[in-house]
Amino acid sequence: MTLLLGLDISTTGAKALVITPAGAVIASHTTPQPIQQPAPLWSEQRPADWWAGIVASIRAVLDMPGVSADAIAAVGLTGQMHGMVLLDGAGNVLRPAILWNDQRTAAQCDAITERIGFERLIALTGNRALTGFTAPKILWVRDNEPEIFDRAAHLLLPKDYLRLMLTGEYAMEMSDASGTALLDVANRRWSQEVVDALDIPTAWLPTLAEGAQITGTISAEAAAATGLRAGTPVVGGGGDQAAGAVGVGAVETGIVGLAVGTSGVVFAPLDSYAYEPQGRLHAFCHAVPGMWHFMGVMLSAAGSLQWYADTLAPGESFDDLIAPAAGIAPGAEGLLFLPYLTGERTPHPDPLARGAFVGLTARHTRAHITRAVLEGVAFGLKDSFTLIANNAPGGVREVRISGGGAKSAIWRQIMADILGAPLSTTNSTEGAAFGAALLAAVGAGLYPDVPSACRASIHTGETIAPGVHADAYADAYDNYGALYPALKEMFTRI
Repeated sequence: MTLLLGLDISTTGAKALVITPAGAVIASHTTPQPIQQPAPLWSEQRPADWWAGIVASIRAVLDMPGVSADAIAAVGLTGQMHGMVLLDGAGNVLRPAILWNDQRTAAQCDAITERIGFERLIALTGNRALTGFTAPKILWVRDNEPEIFDRAAHLLLPKDYLRLMLTGEYAMEMSDASGTALLDVANRRWSQEVVDALDIPTAWLPTLAEGAQITGTISAEAAAATGLRAGTPVVGGGGDQAAGAVGVGAVETGIVGLAVGTSGVVFAPLDSYAYEPQGRLHAFCHAVPGMWHFMGVMLSAAGSLQWYADTLAPGESFDDLIAPAAGIAPGAEGLLFLPYLTGERTPHPDPLARGAFVGLTARHTRAHITRAVLEGVAFGLKDSFTLIANNAPGGVREVRISGGGAKSAIWRQIMADILGAPLSTTNSTEGAAFGAALLAAVGAGLYPDVPSACRASIHTGETIAPGVHADAYADAYDNYGALYPALKEMFTRI
């Protein structure tokens, strides 16, 4: 049997997934990943932990029934975006990786915007300079750790560090490279204008590749460590959101992906490059060759529910926590939740934004508070959904929902009501690793292109349409939208 291996280095786990070309899941294993927060606003991980975790997960799936290293035709890579990995000339990591949710670089973002110009930066890179992106992290290291900066010779992203360890090759794929703020996104090449303006050495930048392009093969050293067959091809892969979109078939215009994981993402494929002039949407290359995408991102989607459960209902299952919220009327009797627990991106690119409950009264029970959390996240997703519906050529024809938040029927109904759109699940529930494995299938020649691979392996399942409560959310959403402008000054003060 021919098999494909998808590897995903997320913020919380190192995952290995084995599928057939038809999309059947044969084996899956995730090794938890530690995270460090050594100072306020900081978020870091050790690349050595990524490698140890992915080796453990690969060995675990190779030991499962029906899997052998000889059957794996190709490997696809995906993972958290934006994380900065600096290496010296010998390939040694110089410091812990600074992650996507690290918020220390506000001053460097301002400096980037000043040097390049707001409008020019967005036209070139498709995005504002945001604290999560890679370029401001580089400037932060230059400003605060010059001895590290002076020793640096290579820049990689998390999944591309795995590629280096697997193949010995320095390469980066287009969708992930789009999140560095160093890519000329329209032309799918490094932006010499941006690199020069920021005085970043061009020699640091790796070779660029498309998502299904073979970038190297498993080395003898990696084969000995992982149990994979030396010579197995490794393809470009994709950033976690682009690979996740491949994994639900959001590879054609009009098919929108809605991922409700730790962060929340609304993802719309584009046939040609476009950008939102104010930079409220991300404009990136897709992992699909020759395609781009708009993306709206909220930083704490299911992460808000996870925080709420951990803080106020430790040990209780999500189902038990959420169930009573179904009996609360839409709007939670005037209680609103602002889900900016780790800052925000869309539509408010503000690392200092904070979470809030507004409108609490003595009448409110825990069920009301739970409902407010579920609704607040859905309102945050609606911000992105509305921007995409208004800016994406081809509009929204179909919405495919995925991620941990999609497992709750109650929450799916609330999101369908608030977004005003039917939400469909798919047969693929393994997220970005599934998409990475499909990209590997194309790279191995099992399909002629990515859309063909998706049509053969991905099928929609249950669809939840907006229900009788859809109209009841209009006033609550207006009130939600008024909260950030009213509280912005206070967020900065505190």
